[in-house]
Amino acid sequence: MIEVIPEYALTREDEAQVAQLLRASFPTDFGGRSFYQQRPHLRIVWRAPEILGHIALFYRAIRVDGQLTDVTGLGDIATAPKARGQGIATALLDRALTIGRDSNAGFALLFGERTLYDRAGFRLAANVYTRVDMTGAHTGDVDRVQSRFLRVLSLKAAPWPEKAELDLLGPLF
Repeated sequence: MIEVIPEYALTREDEAQVAQLLRASFPTDFGGRSFYQQRPHLRIVWRAPEILGHIALFYRAIRVDGQLTDVTGLGDIATAPKARGQGIATALLDRALTIGRDSNAGFALLFGERTLYDRAGFRLAANVYTRVDMTGAHTGDVDRVQSRFLRVLSLKAAPWPEKAELDLLGPLF
């Protein structure tokens, strides 16, 4: 069953389960946290009865060619190894995009390489972007990057500005 949990309402038990799920799903060191770089606004989880799937949803403004633009950022997308192939990630991503479409966000952004994202309509974007490096949940340098992992989906039928410079006004999602 899908649950949407505001970050402030995340229980210690749920946080521990999400941290365990992320450890099992990523080679990256989350340092025992239930998030990679920064706490999200919402957690979207699949519970049966333990948490088997997770998406972190960030709602924030970024600069696109100098103009503030509201976006939905998605991160920490994971499914428990024992539950993969059952459509859990697809269902969670659908719910996250519904939430994004119901908001004022014009676009959904994520960083990753998965067929799941392509099936959901995300397209690879080659925009140069500025971000704060928060590796290991420590503030690092401000970097200008051109990533091969940025994926974008229009939530309001507006075209994505392919040549625009982005300022994430913080870390990745």
